[in-house]
Amino acid sequence: MSAWNNIYETFNPVAFTIFIPIHWYGIMYVLALLTALYIGKYFIKKDNLDFKGKEIDAYFIYVEIGVILGARLGYILFYDTQTLYYLSHPWQIFNPFVNGEFVGIRGMSYHGAVLGFLISTYMYSKKYKIEFGKIMDLVAISVPLAFVFGRIGNFLNQELIGRETDVPWGILVEGVLRHPSQLYEAVLEGFGVFIVVYIYKKYQKFSGELILVYGISYGLFRAIAEIWRAPDVQIGYVCCNSVTQGQAMSLAMSLVGIFAWVYFKRKTV
Repeated sequence: MSAWNNIYETFNPVAFTIFIPIHWYGIMYVLALLTALYIGKYFIKKDNLDFKGKEIDAYFIYVEIGVILGARLGYILFYDTQTLYYLSHPWQIFNPFVNGEFVGIRGMSYHGAVLGFLISTYMYSKKYKIEFGKIMDLVAISVPLAFVFGRIGNFLNQELIGRETDVPWGILVEGVLRHPSQLYEAVLEGFGVFIVVYIYKKYQKFSGELILVYGISYGLFRAIAEIWRAPDVQIGYVCCNSVTQGQAMSLAMSLVGIFAWVYFKRKTV
């Protein structure tokens, strides 16, 4: 076995400690948010989009709050086994301590983050009177590469592990060789989705089209990536002993995107 195969045995998920331990996962999360912000500003300048600096900074705050709330609440509603406990004890949802020990906030759902993002974007568009579809198109090109950091964070945090394998690049997790599926997701859901959206950008016909292309491509790439990702322990497979909850929700996301794309495409003809 190589050092790569045994990386979890030697790598410390805590980057450093300043009163409390700072995890690499948290650092990757911050990098993801900042990357999305600066990529957005790059395309605003490159494509001469009608956004002001203060407007995009304010939007960043809206989205950050929406994504964090949505991701955490989404995990509790869709994946956690203690949903009723958290609903009856809402002050515990963001409690980073367990029995007095700081463990951080664990359990975030991408699909919940999407819902939080959509709600916060809608609220922002109404307050600042900026077209919803126009904002969403900017998001579609800004988010994918930032998402790479999120998946690297999952890998460094030793979570969302892959299925058992015998490939030479597998990672040992508690003595079992598994796919580094988080990195597969970084490539497919990050770089892959960005390439699709970026290429399609030149063919865009209506406002909001890019975010639909993003949703369709993300759902498909996520469903593919989960072929190598182990199902959530508390849920298992939801169908046919092979389909995970994430795959089902991602494919549903793609279908909704396809129907919406067809609907709006016909309206522009």
